[in-house]
Amino acid sequence: MSDNNDGRRSYGSGGSDRSRSGDNRGAGAGGPRGGRGDGPRGNTGGGARGGGGRPDRRGDGPPRRRGGEGSFGPPPRDGGAHAERRAPRPDEPDLPEDVQAGELDPAVRRDLLSLDKSNANAVARHLVMASKLIDDDPRLALAHARAARQRAGRVAVVRETAGITAYHAGEWAEALSELRAARRMAGGPGLLAVMADCERGLGRPERAIELGRSDEARTLSGDEATELRIVVAGARMDLGQFDQAVVTLQTPELDAAKEGPTAARLFYAYADALVAAGRVEDGLKWFLNSAAADHDGDTDAEDRVAELSGDQ
Repeated sequence: MSDNNDGRRSYGSGGSDRSRSGDNRGAGAGGPRGGRGDGPRGNTGGGARGGGGRPDRRGDGPPRRRGGEGSFGPPPRDGGAHAERRAPRPDEPDLPEDVQAGELDPAVRRDLLSLDKSNANAVARHLVMASKLIDDDPRLALAHARAARQRAGRVAVVRETAGITAYHAGEWAEALSELRAARRMAGGPGLLAVMADCERGLGRPERAIELGRSDEARTLSGDEATELRIVVAGARMDLGQFDQAVVTLQTPELDAAKEGPTAARLFYAYADALVAAGRVEDGLKWFLNSAAADHDGDTDAEDRVAELSGDQ
């Protein structure tokens, strides 16, 4: 498993140039964000929506649970220390003038209503910037997410955004802490697959497997359940348990007739596990299935096919 600081978006096993720099890095067949075909790229975005958009971390799953009150109430009439906490901080990243709070998803903006107007506006603009930057400059995106958290640390969606942004920036421990806080505030299983992948990033694949066995994991369905399976299989790969990784991914969703990003990643992870388990011919077949399902070029399945078939 690599301990990169800027890998992002994929968390299962294997991937494109499986130790390269940039987004989606991982070590071999199984590091978190271990490549373009390995993890739930479509479901890792989370947090606030706005600006240039963000990955949809829940796919077609249930709506995000939100909760928690803002960290600051109305300003005191005397403008004392409480008000000073809301003042612009010198360590906050600059907010471009053309970035407006109105770019934020209306549902997220409603979560900020417990803040005073000025503070809510600043928090919203930082969340918009985090959303705009998360793919191209995750470190700067994280700076904006941290600024929002400092201003509104009791709003669940702000903590969730901070967690997801930290995950994209490769800050596993921070991401895990923020996502746990968001879950305490909002309830529900939250971003269990992302949390499990953070455990892998911290060198604790056993804990990722435990999360996959948890009662909360049993409540997941659809893409969310698939994404967690991919991460757990990656954790098995981390431990050299290749046959167990294969079994982990054997689910009714493993249907070659399916298409789309989640199916492509599932097929890719399954193919990678098969190859690692010594079943190269079977793996080649599922890399072909992954390539056929991958209309958006999320995986490097075609490259893997060429690699395994000697057509490079």
